[in-house]
Amino acid sequence: MANAASSIELAVSADRVWKVIGGFGSLPEWLPYIPSSELSEGGRVRRLTTQDGRTIVERLMAFDERARLYTYHILEAPFPVVDYLSTIRVSDTGDGKSSRVDWVGEFTPVGVTDEEASAIFQAVYDDGLSGLLRGAIF
Repeated sequence: MANAASSIELAVSADRVWKVIGGFGSLPEWLPYIPSSELSEGGRVRRLTTQDGRTIVERLMAFDERARLYTYHILEAPFPVVDYLSTIRVSDTGDGKSSRVDWVGEFTPVGVTDEEASAIFQAVYDDGLSGLLRGAIF
């Protein structure tokens, strides 16, 4: 089993960050290379379209509004992995004015090494979270 993890601290309250990234269908609002997200099955499945037209289908496995986290599983994707499970969490850093976002995932590589698979998702997580700093979404 391989993994990837990224985190970022923001000078924005956890509640405000969660309002932007906490919706299971909200990736297009903050992740630049996902321009489209369609929800189905009562909001438990999202069909994402990438900038280059590829499709990723994910299922919401757990959602906790109070803890500001959700966990999802990839059902279909152009990635060389199976058994992908990931969690996004927004935490208050203690002062009520700043927060930390953690994005972690585990998966089993198929046809590539653990390191190669981890590098794919490390780049996604790092770029996605860095985009929160670059974007004027808060």
